[in-house]
Amino acid sequence: MLTLKQMRYFVALVELRSFSAAAAHVHVTQPALSQQIKEMELSLDTQLVERLPRDIRLTRAGQVVFERAQSILAMTREMESDVALQDGLTGRLSLGVIPTIAPYMLPRALTRIKSAQLNLDMRVREAQTADLLKDVSSGRLDAAIIALPYDLGGLIAEPLFTDCFLLAGSKTRLAHLSQHTAPMRPTDVPPDGLLLLDEGHCLADQALDMCRLTRGQQTVDLGASSLSTLCGLVAQGFGLTFVPEIALKVEQSSSPDMAVMRFLDPQPARTIALVRRASTPEISWFTDLAALLAEAGSELLFDARMRG
Repeated sequence: MLTLKQMRYFVALVELRSFSAAAAHVHVTQPALSQQIKEMELSLDTQLVERLPRDIRLTRAGQVVFERAQSILAMTREMESDVALQDGLTGRLSLGVIPTIAPYMLPRALTRIKSAQLNLDMRVREAQTADLLKDVSSGRLDAAIIALPYDLGGLIAEPLFTDCFLLAGSKTRLAHLSQHTAPMRPTDVPPDGLLLLDEGHCLADQALDMCRLTRGQQTVDLGASSLSTLCGLVAQGFGLTFVPEIALKVEQSSSPDMAVMRFLDPQPARTIALVRRASTPEISWFTDLAALLAEAGSELLFDARMRG
């Protein structure tokens, strides 16, 4: 009979395509992992993988087992999470956060969790939206904080707050813009020198959509991996970028020469939301977490509006 341990080892082997890498990933020796895979093949009376010198290749039976094992492990993780969180916001919680939210919201949220003396073991993963939604769907994460609009693929979203976008640049550059085109709409932003995050960051896609541009229409397409990098560059006069309100206090503290300008109403914005699987029972941990995150977001927005 197959075991969950064997399925975990097999999935790791297929995903990493290496016996040594898979063994390291599941914290066992390579011979131990190889033995478990052989036992799976004996139990099923069929070969699952073709062992190549520097790779592995799934047999047709192996592909079927891999897909079923992924599904079984996902359901197992979901069951474990649901049972652990039955008593509310306590126990282990795996949370995903996108990079343009994590460094700004998490410190406030974690401080609130600590002050509330919650018995919560929170594991946080920071990654781009597509990866987080995939992990929520598969059960690797219990929930994720993302920015809407985004295709959720059947997941359920609880809106937390609205995060407006500000135009950021050097004080000199924004003063020049305000003399000629203030008040501004996003479509008034000159594409010459507009700096964006790498492809895959939803903030970059939202910025392009606001300006009705496609990637490549900017004269300078930096493709930075962090918002802090962009803020540091524009503060020194190297182009313009968009900064979410929740990031303003942190980024202006790091780049004091950076100035911001608000757009005309209705201001461009994103909706910060907490997402979960549709199959997750609507128990108190999710609503409690959403309320805590919404409060942390409100504090950040208040700080931002006091600054500009």
